[in-house]
Amino acid sequence: MIQLPIGADINNIIDDLRSFSWEASDILIHYSNLIKTNKNQENIIQYKDKNNPVTLADLRVNEKIIQRINQNYSRFGWEILSEENLNLDSNHFNKYSDWLWVLDPLDGTKDFIQGTGNYAMHLALNYRNRPFLGVVLIPYKNELWFSDGEKVWCEKRNGFKEEKTLIEKKSLNEMTLVTSKNHRNQLLNILIDKIQFKKKIVMGSIGCKIASIIRGESDIYISVCLGGESFPKDWDFAAPEAILKAAGGRITNLENEELEYNKINFNQSGIIVATNNKSTHKDICIQIKQIIKENDLFDLN
Repeated sequence: MIQLPIGADINNIIDDLRSFSWEASDILIHYSNLIKTNKNQENIIQYKDKNNPVTLADLRVNEKIIQRINQNYSRFGWEILSEENLNLDSNHFNKYSDWLWVLDPLDGTKDFIQGTGNYAMHLALNYRNRPFLGVVLIPYKNELWFSDGEKVWCEKRNGFKEEKTLIEKKSLNEMTLVTSKNHRNQLLNILIDKIQFKKKIVMGSIGCKIASIIRGESDIYISVCLGGESFPKDWDFAAPEAILKAAGGRITNLENEELEYNKINFNQSGIIVATNNKSTHKDICIQIKQIIKENDLFDLN
């Protein structure tokens, strides 16, 4: 059992995160509405490069969450890893800290711009490079997902709460796959075709995908990044992993090994599998690996 530092109370932290997150929701919805009405789009949407947009919503939420964390937890000396801050200064935090907040102010930026609603804010508190607390905010659905390290629940803005637990067991071909809208690659497409899932759902944001698994709308998510393309990062997976694990699901690499955080460049490379049931997860990974080998899809070594 992980113990918070002396003076840190889990209930107070959850209360703070609730307040922070709904503030972030207001910011994201505000800019989303501006984009939909074509107001100031040229000022709201910028590009790190031609395939990597960033918006004022990313930057404003980033600023707000970091400000709130520093106001409330500066006495603990907890470090903050943020996608947007890292773009400005790769040395802005101590990566060797036991406690590390991991923030993605806007996961699913392309969907945000396209107006699909499949975007989220991720915030996790990692302890020794493992997700402990997790928050996934999905403004379009009025959903705030929490994991306190033991259980997971979803809150609405009006305070309604619903705890979630995943128990359904399915074989690989009975599963509904949730997959990316804007980040599919050829290797993943080939693998999906070979597995022949019962159904496929397409949406943006890893946080939205993992929430769909916890809701029971889908059963499995697969990420394939073997080089030659941009990799998902720690901030894409930390908070979603925290809520999925607390719900009874699991997310690992294809060898059924837990994800490693705080690696070089914070990359989450290789084949990553998230499923709705920790007891069947290993078998699902074995089946996927066997399909890859039998069809000689790509080199797993």
